[in-house]
Amino acid sequence: MHIEQLLAKEHGRNCRRLSFSMPIPATDHFDRLPDSLLLVIFNKLADIKALGRCCAVSKRFHSLAPLVDNVVVKVDCVISGEDNGNARGRGIISHFVRFFVGTLVKPLQALQHLLGPKKIILPEVSHHSPGEVLKNFKEIKNLRIELPGGELGIEDGVLLKWRAEFGSTLESCVILGAASLVKVEKEKKAVKLEGVRPWFQNREEGIPQEVAEDNNETPASPPDESGTIPESFYTDGGLKVRVVWTISSLIAASARHYLLQQIISDHPTLENLVLTDADGQGMLCMNKEQLKEFRDKPLAASASSNRTQVPALNMKLWYAPYLELPGGTGLKGATLVAIRPSEHPVRKEKESFVSGAFEEPFKTATNLLVKRRTYLLEMNSF
Repeated sequence: MHIEQLLAKEHGRNCRRLSFSMPIPATDHFDRLPDSLLLVIFNKLADIKALGRCCAVSKRFHSLAPLVDNVVVKVDCVISGEDNGNARGRGIISHFVRFFVGTLVKPLQALQHLLGPKKIILPEVSHHSPGEVLKNFKEIKNLRIELPGGELGIEDGVLLKWRAEFGSTLESCVILGAASLVKVEKEKKAVKLEGVRPWFQNREEGIPQEVAEDNNETPASPPDESGTIPESFYTDGGLKVRVVWTISSLIAASARHYLLQQIISDHPTLENLVLTDADGQGMLCMNKEQLKEFRDKPLAASASSNRTQVPALNMKLWYAPYLELPGGTGLKGATLVAIRPSEHPVRKEKESFVSGAFEEPFKTATNLLVKRRTYLLEMNSF
């Protein structure tokens, strides 16, 4: 074989080896998706931490992620002010946490001793602007901020939930509380083992209150289904506790509202804002019209603390010694309070904000309570 043929044959082998060893460039299927579809995906994602990670993936993601209109900020830790030296390394989320938790501490410390066991809240924290967290997001329409927990420390088993709507000041607030939240089936089983018939079984089964001498049962008074508050409610501290619940919830709501000034100012595209907590204790809501009013009217701040001043209020209160809810849940000492400013009194035709304040099973509790006797109260501005 001639030398030229041998060289040509060897050259062919080398070419084939190269063709098998050279990697084929992978196709990035995200490059085939239009920007509009990527924004739909990012809006479904919503969580600000996840969006921040997406920004680090590519230049395209970095330019698109800040254009989302749905954002969820979950504050899941508290950082002490003593760690100032490492604040920059912890990122913008830490600034947001310290600002929120620090500003909420002062107006609530005065009431914490009335509420039983306390949740541990750091007494000293640094104040930083929450705008650092959201400064790169310029098109936000729907913003949900979730704090690590409710501000109000309450005893185990006690139920306390509130929902407030604000414009430049408080527009409405609904508070649902109960002395204890119990599982009905569990309680019935315990009572059966003890051999005592509770009053709620008497009511359900229609058992007469006269007790036979041979079973040694103690007679029990039937519950008042009219909604009249019993005399013991005033004498055993029940009313005092509910006043504390009401004032504490209003202070927590007005403190949250005060914190939102910078965020609302920096994001004129906002149409819906919710500030809630991981415990589901309280929720502050603002819609498009309320956000516009907040921007147009100056906020009236409380002179004593970092919160919005609460105006003079008219309140409606409903009470039930016991309510049984769907799913085997029971509320003892259930209380519902509907609040509106005195200049906008609570009217029957405008009480949809009460029935729609909470999700099940507490929505059922609300609907049951408003059918009972109504008590009217007033509260001065504070």
